[in-house]
Formats: sequence, structure tokens, C-alpha cells
Amino acid sequence: MTMRFSYRFLFITALGILVSSAHAEDKPKSIRALLVTGGCCHNYKYQSKALIAGVAKEAKVEWKVVNEGGTGTKAKIDLYSDADWAKGYDVVVHNECFANTVDENYIRSITKAHMAGVPAVVIHCAMHTYRASKTDDWRQFLGVTSRHHEHQSRYPVKKVALKHPILKGMPDDWVTPMDELYVIEKIWPKAKVLATSKSERSGKEQAVAWTNEYGKARVFGTTYGHSDATFSDPVFLKMVARALLWASGRLED
Repeated sequence: MTMRFSYRFLFITALGILVSSAHAEDKPKSIRALLVTGGCCHNYKYQSKALIAGVAKEAKVEWKVVNEGGTGTKAKIDLYSDADWAKGYDVVVHNECFANTVDENYIRSITKAHMAGVPAVVIHCAMHTYRASKTDDWRQFLGVTSRHHEHQSRYPVKKVALKHPILKGMPDDWVTPMDELYVIEKIWPKAKVLATSKSERSGKEQAVAWTNEYGKARVFGTTYGHSDATFSDPVFLKMVARALLWASGRLED
């Protein structure tokens, strides 16, 4: 009886360990995200806090925030001096604004990591970052070319890719808080528009959210994100959170 009890005890203990291990494996691992921010024209301190808090409602993310380069339009930040600057991250969020940085080798030190497979989410002024440069590497990475924007307004958003998982839960009648409408000069061949807003000046539909394939990387972009009000908007934050999940391969197509 004692021997039989011991075997049963050992069996139950081993089974418990296996079940516990299986449950541990079932738990989703945190996404390791790098947020690169700073530069001209926006309240990046607030935006970073609001973004992290908003994403936390949709995804478990461990963040590192790099806010370098001051508040001007031209900077080369220390982060990118390391060839392995993106190593260890599941996704990089670009929310920086350095329009007049033109060093092509510096720009390629950033895009090289993404070309090799590091996913990205690019927000608002990231589209105008490095716009003065002659190289198209950054613009090809973004998926769009934009060099200027129109006035601030509350823009209705029209979903184009109705079934894309990033847009799941977005209301059909979403109107942004006061924000800028970026003029898109070119949509690169591997970019797919998810949503548009109409210009109040020209009546032309402008892409405001899209996905892009850049080398081995998934990229999501949105031109909205100028104002604190936008970063306080739950629809905007949910879209960015789901985009982060999608880019890092945690959201089913």
C-alpha cells in the first residue's frame, strides 16, 4: 500500500508539473518594444506616456523609450551609432521628427535593421523625418512619401480595407480630434492603404493608415498623431495597439 501510494503521489506530482509548464507556455510573452521619439513640433513626453498606457489595454508590452535629439529639425541620435541598435526588440515604434537630417549613411543605418526583419510602427511626423534627404530609403521603408501637410481639423476617417484586423473595432463614423492631414505624394508598391481622409481643400482622399512590406519587415503607418487630443483618443490608441500586435506577428490576418 505504501509503495502504491508513493507511485501515485509521484505520478500526480509529475502530472501537476507538466500541466503547470503547459499553462506557463500558453501565457503570451510580452512584446519587447522600442519607442524612438523626439525632435520638432510635438509634445513627445505626453505622447509617449499616453501611447504606453493606451497600448496596455490591448497588449502586454515591455517598453524602452529613447527620446534624444532635442527639439529641432536636425539631429543624429546616439542610438543609431550601434549597428545592433534594434537587436532584442520585437517591434520599433518611430514617433520622431527630424525633417532636415540628410546624412544618407546615417539614414541607412536605421533602415538596414528594418530591411533585415525588425517590424515597425511609424506615426505622424516620422513621415516627414529625413524628408530633406535625397535618398528614398526611409520613404520606401515608410511605404509613403509625404513632404507637407494641410491645416488642422477634425477629419472623418473612411475605412478602405474593411476586413483588416488592425481596423477591427474601429467605428465606421470615426472622426479624429483636431489633427493635421498629411499630403501623400506617393504610395510605394508594397504599401496597402487601410484608411483615408478627405482633404477639405482639394477634396482628394489621402491615405491616413496603411501597411507596408519592407524587406523582411512588416510596417504599419499612420499620419495622424499631431495633437495631445489624438493621443487621448481611444479609437486612435486601439488602432496603434492592434498595429503593434500585427507588425510583431501577434495578430491574426
